[in-house]
Amino acid sequence: MQGCGSDGAATDASVRWRTDVDALSFRPEGHVGTCMVHRHAFRTLLRRMPTPEECAAFFHAEKSAFQVAALAKIARAGLTVDANLHLTSRDLARAMAKLAVASQEQSG
Repeated sequence: MQGCGSDGAATDASVRWRTDVDALSFRPEGHVGTCMVHRHAFRTLLRRMPTPEECAAFFHAEKSAFQVAALAKIARAGLTVDANLHLTSRDLARAMAKLAVASQEQSG
């Protein structure tokens, strides 16, 4: 089920729920390693304990923020292209705020 498009971007096939760790996994753009987001991070963002399906729906709705958060963490930590990583709710909230500011600047 893991996979990337020809440009290295995360595809729907690269997104899956990992019951063994209770987390959503995906491959960030241009990265070979796997990025995990635990259900508790989604709980913080959604303010309730979501189902795996709700986590996946949130991922798809906010896909850009997940990509921005993952790429920022990769750069900040100096991770290699094949390194695995975890995103926290704080990583995602920071990326969502950054995207919101950029959107306001473009429309204003």
